[in-house]
Amino acid sequence: MKLKENLDMIIRTCMGAKPRESVLIITDTCTDEVIGKSLFDVADDADCEALLILMRPRAQHGEEPPRVVAEAMKSADVILAPTSKSLTHTRARQDACKNGARVATLPGITLDMMTSGGLTADYELIDEIAGEMLEMLKGAQVVQITTELGTEVIFDVTGCEWMADTGRCTEPGSISNLPAGELYVSPRNANGRIVVDGSMGGLGLLDEPLVIEIKDRYAVGFSGKRAAELEQIIDSAGPDARNIAELGIGINPAARLIGVILEDEKVGGTVHFAIGDNSTFGGDVSVDLHLDGIITKPKVYVDGVDLNVERLAAGN
Repeated sequence: MKLKENLDMIIRTCMGAKPRESVLIITDTCTDEVIGKSLFDVADDADCEALLILMRPRAQHGEEPPRVVAEAMKSADVILAPTSKSLTHTRARQDACKNGARVATLPGITLDMMTSGGLTADYELIDEIAGEMLEMLKGAQVVQITTELGTEVIFDVTGCEWMADTGRCTEPGSISNLPAGELYVSPRNANGRIVVDGSMGGLGLLDEPLVIEIKDRYAVGFSGKRAAELEQIIDSAGPDARNIAELGIGINPAARLIGVILEDEKVGGTVHFAIGDNSTFGGDVSVDLHLDGIITKPKVYVDGVDLNVERLAAGN
């Protein structure tokens, strides 16, 4: 697909933008300026009231935007955020959705990602996959993840609400990533060992696995080539940043593992976890940090039943 066609799909299909609705595009100086300007032009062509804000990049995923940006978000009908650091897990995004805004965040998006990979997926198929898997996860209590590299972790998800990110963001207050394609939950508890072998938020693609030991939903130990670097990033946000915030399952068969978490966490057949904030999707920890780690080739058992996530990988 050409860039303009994909952007038109985002504005009209994913966001359902209507003539005279306000479309606020928030970007930063670390994001290719062509992306923000092109989104503005397509929204303008759709007869929307397009606005473009350029800000200084945030230091971490989940850090709040400037107050003036947060205030603008409260008044917009549609918000698109192609920024270098994610605004998904911020109070500003949450307040905007409470006011009825439809929000899509695109943290780390590149021009290549706008024309290939996960964004070009069949989003009707992703919606079908999500609906099927949500039925399988309904009422789940225990999710066990294992891998041949040594992941052995158990999540208590009793009473927790599973959510789907399918790329359809047409209802007031809705939120999505683009590219989309994941199921996720804020767990009650987690214990065990996670071996991250794909990519890690704040670090990118990994050439050696990272091992994270977890006790009572808290990261208590880090080992591996870049463990000290990761630990420093996490601890800079305070002790609560060690919270195991999220368990997610990638369901986008067109997504690729490229070192950009926005797309990496959507790769079909992978799972991911997040450290830090989960206050914006049902959790109880609020910090200016949210980092995802991607685990490839997992086995996922829900209350002892194999979820068979490998069928979601590209080509299956």
